Amino acid sequence: MRTNRAWAALAATIVLWAVAFPAIRVGLAGYGPAALALLRLMIASASLALAAPMLGLRRPARRDLPLIALAGLTGMAGYQFLLTWGEVHVPAGTASLIIVTNPVYSAVIAMLFIGERMTARQVVGAGAALVGTIAIATARAGVEIDRSAWVILAAAVAFGSYHVTIKPLLSRYSGLEVTAYATWTGTLLLLPGLPALVQAIPHATARATLAAACLGVAPSALGFVAWGYAVARLPVTTATGALYLVPPIAVVTGWLWLGENPRAIELLGGVLAIASVAFANSRRRPEPDPQRKATELASPANSSSDKVH
Repeated sequence: MRTNRAWAALAATIVLWAVAFPAIRVGLAGYGPAALALLRLMIASASLALAAPMLGLRRPARRDLPLIALAGLTGMAGYQFLLTWGEVHVPAGTASLIIVTNPVYSAVIAMLFIGERMTARQVVGAGAALVGTIAIATARAGVEIDRSAWVILAAAVAFGSYHVTIKPLLSRYSGLEVTAYATWTGTLLLLPGLPALVQAIPHATARATLAAACLGVAPSALGFVAWGYAVARLPVTTATGALYLVPPIAVVTGWLWLGENPRAIELLGGVLAIASVAFANSRRRPEPDPQRKATELASPANSSSDKVH
């Protein structure tokens, strides 16, 4: 029963995070990027604050506040603002295809700043993912679209930085606690956009405001709660591998909801990007030891009479 619930939580996470990309486009019809990113995080912060007593969130230690601030800057304020800004001109599905490359940038940043070694697979995967991103960025004519695609790439790098930043925090706090701390911090960092938000609210359509509210409650709050539940009960490789389903669902949702039609080169670039991330995160099987294999085959336990056919 618990496993079934974990699978349900994982499926909910994938759908909620995929729908976020077209929902941002809907919200941008009534709000500017800074205002929409702030409104989304404000709603997410309020939702997490209300749920904090039920979820058993603890108060963070003072020594961890600098890392929490950096996590809020990279994974919440920076990522949300850059992604929202980029989607002004980039279709939702296309944006999701770029964002999915963030794990390879995590590997590069970890190598540069905390001394983690990159495997040959990660180096090849990072290069191929960048090629896929370039194909996506140059698929459509127009300088604004090209620039916006690079802004979304910056969002992917920011999110990759977030994964590296929270690594030491996850040894002392739960994933849900780290998410809550980063969300609250990111909201504070985006408060300079409050005047723009106040001006936009009276003129925004109900559809845009509803999209912003859904972004805050569903992908940002419920999505991370469901993700934490799933990761705690399923193999990490299974859970993270399932995230490759987010871009295809986002592309289909953008087509059904907004009438967006990704171009063939964008889809090819996206497939290359997803395949590159999967390749970079895969592990090469160790070569079998011939001597050990011969010993095992020669042992009585492996005789044909003992095997079940």
